[in-house]
Amino acid sequence: MGANTILLTLACSAMAHLVMTCVMALYARHRVQYLSLAWINGIFSAILIGAAVISGMIPSGQPGILNPLMMIMLVVGCFLQSIYPLSIPMPGYLQWGRMWKYASPAIVLIIIYLLAFLVGENMEEFYTFAEVREHLFSLSMLLRLAAFLLALFYVFNIFMLPRLLVRHPSVPRYLKGYCIVLSFSAVFYLVVCIVYDPTLLMVYVVIFTLLNMYLALRALETMAMTLPHPVIEAVEDIAEETPMAEAEEAADEGDKSEREDFNEANLQRYHRLEAWMQKNRAAWTESTFGRDQLCREVGLNRHLVLQSVRSQGHNNVHEYINRYRIEELKRLILRGEVATVGESVDAGFGTVATARSCFKKMEGIRLDDYMALRGAKARVKS
Repeated sequence: MGANTILLTLACSAMAHLVMTCVMALYARHRVQYLSLAWINGIFSAILIGAAVISGMIPSGQPGILNPLMMIMLVVGCFLQSIYPLSIPMPGYLQWGRMWKYASPAIVLIIIYLLAFLVGENMEEFYTFAEVREHLFSLSMLLRLAAFLLALFYVFNIFMLPRLLVRHPSVPRYLKGYCIVLSFSAVFYLVVCIVYDPTLLMVYVVIFTLLNMYLALRALETMAMTLPHPVIEAVEDIAEETPMAEAEEAADEGDKSEREDFNEANLQRYHRLEAWMQKNRAAWTESTFGRDQLCREVGLNRHLVLQSVRSQGHNNVHEYINRYRIEELKRLILRGEVATVGESVDAGFGTVATARSCFKKMEGIRLDDYMALRGAKARVKS
């Protein structure tokens, strides 16, 4: 692999981590869970920038077997990755006292490394396992073996992350799969440190970056779920059924209004949709009801309906309809008319899977958990 390719890979990875650091630091002002993600990504960015500076050494194979600098980065990287996902479901877990105790072996090892450099200890480079055996009991080799064993300890803890996270009731499901892939990526880096290869090292950097980006984006997705959704508001009463002639006249008036004021025209059409939806519950609680039928009922084409719902913050017409179904489902649950997840189709969803998916996306909580929570509250009141 060429030097330019290696430099570009490291630079892109460092930039990606720097961007994640800035974004996480911004969100940490609102959610403490993002604080550790911010500073850990910042450390990763600094390490990658340092690696980019000395990238000219990488393609030549000079680092050799068990390079001291790579061993230190191995320990630091495995330590940080073993705590990286914990702050999302357990922000109070990463307390300074606990983290200092957990990091103390790595800190002591790094200090010994630094002292060895200061006293002039010769940190030889080994390129064959025969050379490793010859210097097995030298201070340089003992430090590298200590770093390797410590890295194994932290890698073991990475493998234990899913078991630790499962104990927490609100852990996101994606973290389990993330931790498993993270564990194997750490093992992969262990292999790269033992049998050095520039191409494999860059493959690890890419995997490492993609994993961190995935976790950052999923964490931000959780934040996005808490953003306010468009509110369903009562509108003025209109006729229960709008004749086609009146619908066409209303459409013409909407077109005229659109020429005069684009936003006002969309607002008028949106109120028209709201009035129909609020007076025709029986229609949209049928699973076969969809966008085309809504367009026919209100006398507007797909483009105008989509334009009007987007003007009020909905992504599309299907989400708009499902928002009503979600509110209806919540009302049925609170009134005790829906007691099981299987009955969620009564709100208009075609399948239970669709109901679960929409509920999680719009409310930020699993439908099963919401029903269990409401059921517990109802039992307490009774």
